[in-house]
Amino acid sequence: MVKRASNIVMISFLFFAVIALAGCNVVESKVAVIPLSGPVQSEAGGFLFFTGSAITPQLVRSQLDKARADWSVKAVVLQIESPGGSAAACQEILTQIEKLDKPIVVSFGSVAASGGYYIASKADKIVALPATLTGSIGVISQIPNIKGLYNKLGIDVDVFKGGKYKDMYAGLRELTPEERELMQKITDQFYEQFVQTVAEGRGLDVEKVRSLATGQLYTGEQARELGLVDELGGLDTAIDLAGKLAGVDKPRVEYYRREAPSLLSSLLGLSLKRLQGILEVQLLGAENMIILQTLSNPYPQPEYR
Repeated sequence: MVKRASNIVMISFLFFAVIALAGCNVVESKVAVIPLSGPVQSEAGGFLFFTGSAITPQLVRSQLDKARADWSVKAVVLQIESPGGSAAACQEILTQIEKLDKPIVVSFGSVAASGGYYIASKADKIVALPATLTGSIGVISQIPNIKGLYNKLGIDVDVFKGGKYKDMYAGLRELTPEERELMQKITDQFYEQFVQTVAEGRGLDVEKVRSLATGQLYTGEQARELGLVDELGGLDTAIDLAGKLAGVDKPRVEYYRREAPSLLSSLLGLSLKRLQGILEVQLLGAENMIILQTLSNPYPQPEYR
């Protein structure tokens, strides 16, 4: 008898708990708005103390994990304002976005170009303003040649290498035709990755995307006509669309904000090497700053920008 009574109590508790949770679900169903602003980088920071905001894989992962863990968040709106950046960082961010098992709508601001478009390409829907500048589908790789600057400063460099092409990225000489061909092949491969990603994400023919992937910018209105964007509108349009995709009529909107680091944490976050670099830039001037930046990036970084 006691056991039966306990079972009845337990069943009743579970029944009312389910009802309560269901009621909360109706009231608390939310759309999370995640702002992503700035260049796309593998990590935050740079040569200066305050380089502005940046979109990094770590930032996107933490924000999406927050939305994933909140059962009341039924859909996500990514508010993107970016000229693009590191191709590798863009690909890592897109992978994180694809993992989210909730509807994702992207809202473009004034600029969502190249890598800014890449990270949005596989969202469920993309919304842009008529005057948004987007597209710029393409890739660029650069190897600075600072031989002339070295000569101007009276710097001679002796190079000892093991490997035919080992010094082609050093920027101390002109590239040979064979080396230019090698770099072009790498760049073409990144380009094809971009084209394939857009074709898959937008459900477009690969050849059509390739014809659009000239590196040129499109307005939001042009992008919609070309199939790169679904609807014209602002953030409110994107929120409404996200709610519809999630089956929620009037969702509550929660705006995620990035925690701004304090001055102390910013200073502590700088490595000794970076701090040394800042002092050197201030002391040595523009010419030596170019040399330092070249030496700190010994390999070309293909970028979606």
